[in-house]
Amino acid sequence: MDNIFNGKNVLVTGGTGMIGQPLVRQLLQKGARVRVVSLDSQVRAQPGTEFLQLDLTSFENCMRAADGINYVFHLAGIKGSPAMTAQKPASFFYPTISFNTQMLEAARRQGAERYLFTSSIGVYSPDKVLQEDAVWKTFPSENDRFAGWAKRMGELQLDAYRIEYGWKHLTCVRPANVYGPYDNFDPKNAMVIPSLINRALTGENPFKVWGDGSAIRDFIFAEDCAEGILKVFEENPQQPVNLGCGKGISIRELVETLSDLLPKPLNIEWDITKPTGDQIRVLDMSRAEALGFVTRTSLRDGLKETLDWYVANRHQVEERYNVFR
Repeated sequence: MDNIFNGKNVLVTGGTGMIGQPLVRQLLQKGARVRVVSLDSQVRAQPGTEFLQLDLTSFENCMRAADGINYVFHLAGIKGSPAMTAQKPASFFYPTISFNTQMLEAARRQGAERYLFTSSIGVYSPDKVLQEDAVWKTFPSENDRFAGWAKRMGELQLDAYRIEYGWKHLTCVRPANVYGPYDNFDPKNAMVIPSLINRALTGENPFKVWGDGSAIRDFIFAEDCAEGILKVFEENPQQPVNLGCGKGISIRELVETLSDLLPKPLNIEWDITKPTGDQIRVLDMSRAEALGFVTRTSLRDGLKETLDWYVANRHQVEERYNVFR
């Protein structure tokens, strides 16, 4: 396929984050001129990019971000633990609805040619295998209903713009549970993998994990996810595309794999009195595979790279913008 990125002005919202970092690096390698917008400080932006520290809940800021841009990758989002989802749903819902809605409209007004929206596995109702076309026949899981509905509205907006404006280069991805370097490792509000890594390295003993370890999730390494996003953007499918490994990993396997990577194994204690969320969430990867996408990074290799990065970059936890602080 021809390189559609060489010489193009590309905006990556959330470009200092976990998926944004490898995506920006891959875009630069393809010859794109990359503008990164984030609420993080500039120290997290990669050399060779234009950096703007902007709050995209402001439409004026969205217009500024999209000025002169050919392609938009809208990665900006609110990421937090299940506990944060339950305790602070407005902190997910309002900003997500605001910057999703306004960023697409700003990109349209500024004449962007192509746009990719990053949705989430959170739009799905609980099921053993999550297939793209089933979404609108169901409701999001109760564990994800606020963030899930906000992401669904972003997807619906794409359909509205296709219909009214004839905008054919609008794409949507639904990543699974993404992990990797540059994640949020704050134990008070981090997702499962960075939270486990943080707690493991602080020497927690016994190492308590909610549930019995039988819950199954679909994990994808951030580098692989970024490659999938580029593939979807290039192929331009008109329907949402799942991005995961398509293989269920139990929380027990996850914790035991992490323990095996540490200098000293964890003293794991399962707390079956605590909730564990939906029992199984695994993405159907048929559509992504038909586009030529497959994940390359095993859970063990991805965990090791994430662990090594965190050991070397613990100080960056405090540098990152955190909506829950």
